[in-house]
Amino acid sequence: MKKITFVFVFLVIVSCKNEGKQQIETSENIKTSGPVFGTSYSVIYNSEINYEKQFDSLFAIVNQSMSTYIPNSDISKLNRNEAVVMDKHFENVFLASKKIHEATDGAFDPTIGDVVNAWSFGADKSKFLTDSTTIDSLMRFVGFDKVALKDNKVDKQSGTYIEFNAIAKGYGVDVIANFLEDKNINDYLVEIGGEIRASGMNIEKKSPWRVGLDEPRFDGEQSVLKGISLTNVGMATSGTYRKFKTDDNGNRYAHIINTKTGYPSKTNILSVSVIAKDCMTADAYATAFQAMGIENVTEFLKSHPELKVFLIFENDKNEFETLSINNFPEQ
Repeated sequence: MKKITFVFVFLVIVSCKNEGKQQIETSENIKTSGPVFGTSYSVIYNSEINYEKQFDSLFAIVNQSMSTYIPNSDISKLNRNEAVVMDKHFENVFLASKKIHEATDGAFDPTIGDVVNAWSFGADKSKFLTDSTTIDSLMRFVGFDKVALKDNKVDKQSGTYIEFNAIAKGYGVDVIANFLEDKNINDYLVEIGGEIRASGMNIEKKSPWRVGLDEPRFDGEQSVLKGISLTNVGMATSGTYRKFKTDDNGNRYAHIINTKTGYPSKTNILSVSVIAKDCMTADAYATAFQAMGIENVTEFLKSHPELKVFLIFENDKNEFETLSINNFPEQ
């Protein structure tokens, strides 16, 4: 369940004083950035202490727990059916994934990864995998409802492959945000590959944290559709307009796989941005909503007012339209 996110972070930000706390506020923010999780991260926060080394250590721990790209990670061992005791980070993501899997009737499913890989998205955009036997074979092991976690050990079928690529970046954002809050730092912006969590204000710029939502473009260029202010929330965006395949009839299929059929989703949704209480939740729902379609998402959100959503889609006239749900910020 892979996805690409495209959110520009405007480094204009603000902070409020927290009187009586040990952490001393300064007039300048600390800014740190670097590579992580196959993408990049940036953290801006108000403090006298640079925690870059601690960030790197936390990233290494999360990677060791859940990166399918590291052969000796816990999740890689699990997928090879080796005996392994899962850590607290894995448990946190597993339990959140279970909750969202159930809420979305399986649209979010961390066991779909082998099927996504079989379609080879990102390779030849004009080539489809059409071997239904392969897909049917892999789909026998798909279903997060068939996987259980008990006493820090996972019970699954030997052929089931688990990956948390559609939620792990958001969780990584939350790990750094929670670390900062434990240090009494409440004015920060954490971003990993476009997934964001913002808190408080920026003393240095004396303005709210601002982020830009990317305008869908098929030419590979980037431009901002609009900017919004964020505070005390997480936000994630899932876009399909840079990773898709086209069939002989010109129909565009997203890299988001339908967890019920094992085939790519034919969709007119180009981008979904979700604001939630934390970035992990926003990250997972952004992917699920891509697969669910506009009508189902709109109905779902009637009973989930805690999720604010901004959709960009293509109408019948091949024109871009936008839809804001549950008071997604206009600016």
